[in-house]
Amino acid sequence: MTHKEFNFNIYNTEFYGQVWEAKNTKAVVVLVHGMGEHSGRYTHVAKKLTENDFSVVAFDQFGHGKTSGKRGHNPGFEAVLESVTSTINKAKELFPNKPIFFYGHSMGGNVVVNYVLRIKNDLKGVIATSPFLKLAFQPPAIKLAVGKLLQKIAPSLTMGNELDANDISRDKAEVEKYINDPLVHDKISPNFSLTFIDSGKWAIENAEKLNTQMLILHGTDDKIIDYTGSEEFANKSKNAMLKLYKDGYHELQNDLCKEEMLQDVVNWLNSQL
Repeated sequence: MTHKEFNFNIYNTEFYGQVWEAKNTKAVVVLVHGMGEHSGRYTHVAKKLTENDFSVVAFDQFGHGKTSGKRGHNPGFEAVLESVTSTINKAKELFPNKPIFFYGHSMGGNVVVNYVLRIKNDLKGVIATSPFLKLAFQPPAIKLAVGKLLQKIAPSLTMGNELDANDISRDKAEVEKYINDPLVHDKISPNFSLTFIDSGKWAIENAEKLNTQMLILHGTDDKIIDYTGSEEFANKSKNAMLKLYKDGYHELQNDLCKEEMLQDVVNWLNSQL
């Protein structure tokens, strides 16, 4: 596995990206990380994929990781989708004529699901882990009302996302790594929170339009994103397959079931080739 970095610029933002290249690339996985984290947290995922001849291209989303700009803010959902298009184009440039898959976690899961529903593409398949389609908790009505007002008058104002780090994994060592990661943050603007709540709901309502093969993976004890949203989406689409991990927490790739989950990812990718 060789590792390289790259950058691209859109919306006056310099994006940070990285590539993990397999020795004999048979396909490429474009990876989209979750809220408050960054692509560097997926090195072990990339290692598993490259060992199985899948190269990985990832980037840090608006307001995250080593990408420039205000933490926890984006210019809008269209801009988020455009940043993904730029990353897909980079993957095509680096690995011409290789099949391309999507892999998105949580907020990144919402992004990849919405992308294939809304934008014409030639992707080979999509993996969505714990996709942000439906929150596992109901934000207070007053907070939603204030958020909608702020989205109109101060869309870049950020607040804490109020997530408990203990809810990401049953593995306490992984929780400690998350807490002590200097690139992880809890900032979120209305353009992230409200837009993703709305786009998650829209994705479920439009699941029958999915014409790309999709694997959805979710833990039944996810306290951040409700696995029933993934169930609802999969039940409405003839092209989505769902696997639930009993008692699994939000970050399956960092949970007690990670070995099984990552092998499931590899097996499914191979089945699509």
